[in-house]
Amino acid sequence: MKSLIGSCGLIFTFLLSLSEQTQIQRRSASPQVSAGTDCTQIKALSPHAASGVYIIQPPGVKKPFKAYCEMLPDGGWTVFQRRTGADVSFRRRWAAYKNGFGNLAKDHWLGLKRVSCLTKNQRKRWSVRVDLWDHEDGTAFAEYSDFRLGSEKQAFRLTVGEYRGNAGDAIRGAYAGIDQNGFGFSTVDRDNDGCSPCIFGDIAERDCSFSEGGGGWWFSRCGSASLNGDWHPVGEHLGWASGLHWLTWKGPAPYSARATRMMIKSV
Repeated sequence: MKSLIGSCGLIFTFLLSLSEQTQIQRRSASPQVSAGTDCTQIKALSPHAASGVYIIQPPGVKKPFKAYCEMLPDGGWTVFQRRTGADVSFRRRWAAYKNGFGNLAKDHWLGLKRVSCLTKNQRKRWSVRVDLWDHEDGTAFAEYSDFRLGSEKQAFRLTVGEYRGNAGDAIRGAYAGIDQNGFGFSTVDRDNDGCSPCIFGDIAERDCSFSEGGGGWWFSRCGSASLNGDWHPVGEHLGWASGLHWLTWKGPAPYSARATRMMIKSV
């Protein structure tokens, strides 16, 4: 009997230990606890917070949502786009770009509606940062002050202010007349670009989203900045109009980036 009781005790102890380990694993796999209205505030309140998925709730938003926070020395950045490969297709329609898709810890699009909710707070100013990686282990960035997205009725219209960086100001264009600032978002099923049509030599373009890989973007005219087209591997990254383009950084032939990241920070 004593042997049986001892065995049962050992089994109980083992099961308890296993249960505790499972709970720890679940806690470590789950999003971080919400600590602010955006990633910038989370970083300010917890300076040693690690990068990862957090739950945030901007003012006026009834339902909190998850976002990836990139915790850098200059503050917490809310990531709303990440591309590192072809696993997640960005050939999506309006509803997908509005609501978001992909894996927050990997390649994803956070959602226009969420970014619009974050930036509509008039008491805050926002910066947007675009990080680019090429196929030769080079990097570049473009950062804009006074970033905002309009409402869905405004087609999530893009507003950016002053530029700084070393990638070039592709939002305002690689050539005259292409400024994307102030334009609404376009997808293959919702055309808000400025082409009706755009003439490029003997080519007439009416729908930038369709011609640039089926990805959504704030097109005015085609060909300057577009990071949601098809991802191209090394050896197939030159000359494709459908790629991940930032034409003031790589050109004159279209160069499809190896990886991209877009994120915002309140200031």
